[in-house]
Amino acid sequence: MPMPPPQVTVTVRTFAQRFSATRRGARLARRLAAHQLDAWGVPHGTSASDAAVLIVAELSANAAVHGRVPGRDFALRLVHTPAAGLLRVEVSDTHPTLPARQLPPADSDGGRGLVLVDALAARWGVTERTGPGKTVWAEMDLLAES
Repeated sequence: MPMPPPQVTVTVRTFAQRFSATRRGARLARRLAAHQLDAWGVPHGTSASDAAVLIVAELSANAAVHGRVPGRDFALRLVHTPAAGLLRVEVSDTHPTLPARQLPPADSDGGRGLVLVDALAARWGVTERTGPGKTVWAEMDLLAES
């Protein structure tokens, strides 16, 4: 009789928090994400941390500025799978409009958030969520960023 394969322990770390759909809420989401990544062993100032924090900043800013519905918050969720070196960033808001990655005019002050996310993430997309709105997510290979 063949032996069953050995069991492998998989650790998945999760951080989830709601924030006010304001620029201040987006800034707090970025700062708490940086702190949480550091606690998970992705130190401040490394390329992996900087890229992940920039993704959080851009998705949170989009939720606060473009996905804002008066009286509604946005949610940040980080999922870290250390053995796979994977980080998933999810930002959910209650606005039904889907984001679109577009290149703004060269002299524009903004509009490059999803272009940056596209450049930094291994993959990203948008999914429906329970209730109104959507979740914009991005995944990073932290081992490649080290």
